[in-house]
Amino acid sequence: MKIVDVAVGVIKRQDMIYISKRADSLHQGGLWEFPGGKKEADETIAQTLSRELLEEINIQVLKQTPLMVIEHDYGDKKVRLDVRLVEQFRGEPSQQENQLGRWVKINDLAQYDFPQANVAIIEKLLQIQA
Repeated sequence: MKIVDVAVGVIKRQDMIYISKRADSLHQGGLWEFPGGKKEADETIAQTLSRELLEEINIQVLKQTPLMVIEHDYGDKKVRLDVRLVEQFRGEPSQQENQLGRWVKINDLAQYDFPQANVAIIEKLLQIQA
């Protein structure tokens, strides 16, 4: 089974993280996620993340820092999440694809339902904040 490479942005402002709710029609639909998307063949992960965040939530990434890489097998799909911390950006996140989006305190992230592959990201954020 082919692995899907995905750039994931953890958009952080002080102790808040911006999250989006996946459309019900998508894989892992109805769950919350950190914005991002699939890498195109001719892109770097940094380029993918910048493009996806502009398309999805209308922000321009000014700086991104690698946070972690997660490989996860959902059974019907394998993903490699290249997770980047985004603390410097231009604009205010706003949903461009009719999804819900909100700022959430890091300590409150566990109250939201995320895809299984995202659990390690939440754990890492809690460790960094501690």
